[in-house]
Amino acid sequence: MTAETVSGSARPYRIRIGAGVRAASDAVPPSGLVLLGIVSVQVGAGLAKNLFAMLPPSAVVFLRISTGALVLVALALPRVRGLSRKDLLAGAAFGVSLGLMNLSFYEALARLPMGIAVAIEFIGPLTVAVVASRRRLDLLWVVLAAAGIMLLAPWGKAAGTSWAGIGFALGAGALWAAYILLSASVGRRFPGTTGLSFAMLVSTLVVAPVGITAGGMDLLRPEILLLGLGVGLLSSVIPYTLELEALRRMPKRVFGILMSLEPAAAALAGLFILGEVLHLREWAAIGCVIIASIGATRSN
Repeated sequence: MTAETVSGSARPYRIRIGAGVRAASDAVPPSGLVLLGIVSVQVGAGLAKNLFAMLPPSAVVFLRISTGALVLVALALPRVRGLSRKDLLAGAAFGVSLGLMNLSFYEALARLPMGIAVAIEFIGPLTVAVVASRRRLDLLWVVLAAAGIMLLAPWGKAAGTSWAGIGFALGAGALWAAYILLSASVGRRFPGTTGLSFAMLVSTLVVAPVGITAGGMDLLRPEILLLGLGVGLLSSVIPYTLELEALRRMPKRVFGILMSLEPAAAALAGLFILGEVLHLREWAAIGCVIIASIGATRSN
């Protein structure tokens, strides 16, 4: 059987899968798709954090990204033919930011409750929104978000909070900002979702050395591979697919407002999946970040 025959037989199969997914998503309003994506991401993060008892965070990141990359490549094989050197460099930078962002976030997740880690990480997209708007009112959102971070910092009785965890979360936020900026460029240069699948392959190469070194032979255990596949699907494939479909059917401003609920969803996922109970001060801090994010999105 020739390669052309294999490609020809697989293509209708992919088309049927894509048509089935599109038909199912059309039955759900776009706001519902965004909320389902948020839930999927946070359940995936909770499952990943449970894996920390068996694997270091960097090894879990490798499992997440590599399994997600395999699924995305199967659905949208990236084609580099016809792309310029600048296109490929943009895709590679996108992949590097994606890989490092996940490494930083999982290191933060290993040291902080989920809700706190996500709230601090949200400073990245909030900064992008404020810089894009440049309105005086946005200074209020910056101050409010800063107040939230100050409430989460380990002062006095809150000394149990990890400074290292906060640092990793802030690093993840900075890389998230880079990811947002690069995604717009990659979206213009790569057709469809092939830019994302290309970036996932690059990010797999970025995290592979540290992830494989940290995980060792444990990465080949069947139960860990199965859990890693679950994390990859819940944290990458499902939410990315739902978000792309939602963005086709709703204004970006509304999408951004809904995504601002993610820190609260993370805190609830941490409570119900991991038993992470937050104090009133921490809920207030998360609320500050959510209000700041919604305000900046509406202004923008």
